[in-house]
Amino acid sequence: MRIAQVAPLHESVPPKYYGGTERVVSYLTEELCRLGHDVTLFASGDSVTAARLLPACRWSLRLDKNCVDPLAPHLLMVEHVCQRAREFDVVHFHVDYLHFPISRAKRFRHVTTLHGRLDIRDIFPLHREFSEVPVVSISDAQREPLPWANWQATVYHGLPADLYPFRPEPGAYLAFLGRISPEKRVDRAIEVAKRLGLPLKIAAKVDPVDQDYFHVTVAPLLRDPLIEFIGEIGEGQKADFLGNAYALLFPIDWPEPFGLVVIEAMACGTPVIAYRHGSVPEIIEDGDTGFIVADIEGMIEAARRIPELSRKRCRDVFEARFTSAHMAASYLRVYERLLGGRPTAKRRVSSRGSANQQE
Repeated sequence: MRIAQVAPLHESVPPKYYGGTERVVSYLTEELCRLGHDVTLFASGDSVTAARLLPACRWSLRLDKNCVDPLAPHLLMVEHVCQRAREFDVVHFHVDYLHFPISRAKRFRHVTTLHGRLDIRDIFPLHREFSEVPVVSISDAQREPLPWANWQATVYHGLPADLYPFRPEPGAYLAFLGRISPEKRVDRAIEVAKRLGLPLKIAAKVDPVDQDYFHVTVAPLLRDPLIEFIGEIGEGQKADFLGNAYALLFPIDWPEPFGLVVIEAMACGTPVIAYRHGSVPEIIEDGDTGFIVADIEGMIEAARRIPELSRKRCRDVFEARFTSAHMAASYLRVYERLLGGRPTAKRRVSSRGSANQQE
């Protein structure tokens, strides 16, 4: 199958540091290539992939100090994708609704995975106008605000099965991984650690929009000797950070569309304690791969019960539900449905990128 993947340009594919959407696009793209499909990736020029890379800009925009208007390169990329759309059996967009008007006008086979929160009233009229656009949700909870959308499937994120090694023995610290922002509630994680008397390691980025929140609200909480703020970490550091943790704290205060860090922890065998918001009940099996709580007291009690859980069970559930192979298989079913169920040829591509025989 000839497939185009269209990624956001804020981060490279895969990201050098933090970046959920671009990381998922990378895992999906590489798995589709491994399966023998002919994949073209539209992304920033510093991306690394086995697919055919068509760069839309030289560098990922977050690392490009000269980028003033990030919307401009995105719109230019969408135009270039649409100009070449007939070269592909299906175009898979990951850039939210930016392409909706032009993809409606051009009339080619496409699907869009919506990666963000959808409970924002400003976007309701837009999605009503483009209600025929085929879209995919990353959890059932994510799609609830837009029941009229043309939902094709819910496809959970997946990681390569060998990305994170299983760690059978728990560590001695709690972990928080992600972003420092009001909705992620690192302050709750800090309170839990202090009341339990357990160390908490925080590996998180601080976006420019959250700098004031960090300095005013979070920074004073980091002075406790139990709390270690590491900052943003890259992919190569995650296995040790998550695998050596006692548990991952996920004390969110917003309708989380998925929560990639949850399955990253599970892949290592590390259980997760999370607030019941958004996708959490779909991803965590309460009392099995972690605990789902309603308040600080529930999180503290759950932390005390972590020894009841099997780290091997966390890993087994990850392998059964959340690998990139499962994710790719689900998307291929979506693509085939868009193509009317007709079989398509898979073109094997050598490591040098030349096309070999079809199957």
